[in-house]
Amino acid sequence: MEALDELQALIKKLPGMGEKSALRLSYHLIKTDESYNKALGNAIASIKEKIHPCPICGCYTEHETCIYCSDPSRDRSLLCIVEEPQDVLSIASSGAYNGLFHVLGGAINPLGGVGPDSLSFPQLVKRIDEGDFKEIIIATNPTEEGDTTALYIRHILQDRNLQLSRLASGLPIGGDLGYADKLTLLRSLRGRVRF
Repeated sequence: MEALDELQALIKKLPGMGEKSALRLSYHLIKTDESYNKALGNAIASIKEKIHPCPICGCYTEHETCIYCSDPSRDRSLLCIVEEPQDVLSIASSGAYNGLFHVLGGAINPLGGVGPDSLSFPQLVKRIDEGDFKEIIIATNPTEEGDTTALYIRHILQDRNLQLSRLASGLPIGGDLGYADKLTLLRSLRGRVRF
């Protein structure tokens, strides 16, 4: 069936979708109410017209600026640097952070063809120079690319009078040492705190 094969191939291009998951979702859509499928198709077709990066921080928004940049109650002395827009939502939804954000648009990955010039470092430096930030929180992922990006941020900001911090990484709450990989244990030991 050509239509099913085409749908499955398109769904398979989505992140985290393998052959079986794409086929299962395709069959689900065949059984689903036609009005839902049309609404889903319309939402997908119009998403790029409705949502765009915030011109200040790079987070996704439907408005001129995002809800974080336009919120006067946020602490404008704190700036949290993340790799992707979805990272903003993860941190903001924790309720533990009330500062501003800056989205880089990825992480430095020379093997993947992503160098510093591919990310929003010039905008970051300009924003920091024009702002009144006291602390910069580097919230890149705990991966080789995230670590490289964090080191690059530290390098480009080293001559500024700013407190730089990095999110802690290590063992998850409720984790079992027996199941932790060596890198996680290494990070946990290096990032240990006084008790």
